[in-house]
Amino acid sequence: MTNEITTQPRPFPWKYAIAGVAIAVLAFVGYTAFDSSSVEYTNVARAEQLGKTVQIVGTWVKEEGLSYDAPSNVFRFSMKDEQGKIIPVELAGAKPNNFEIAVSVVAKGRVENGIFKASNVLTKCPSKYEGQPAEAMPRS
Repeated sequence: MTNEITTQPRPFPWKYAIAGVAIAVLAFVGYTAFDSSSVEYTNVARAEQLGKTVQIVGTWVKEEGLSYDAPSNVFRFSMKDEQGKIIPVELAGAKPNNFEIAVSVVAKGRVENGIFKASNVLTKCPSKYEGQPAEAMPRS
């Protein structure tokens, strides 16, 4: 008499394979969402090289003026970055609040044909607490 042990093949663990694929897809979607939401701060020269959405910190070049085209809803101005390079900016939308008194401007967008096409422009206005002399305290 021979002792034969018969084993049946194990069924493929489909639920583990599906769970593994689902985890991989979620990880990929999470990575791409994070990567697209992180926007690099840079200067004009680098923005021209990159050709992708970036943020540039600078100031409005008052001498070059500003304009708003109501039919196309485009606000235009020129901006000087922290290295002194100037670029024309076109914002799809109205002029930001307090634009004329802003001490700095942050524009988010990309360079297209030598123009910074902004999707968003934030202004930093002077603080009412900055640069004011301290009032003399009365002596008693």
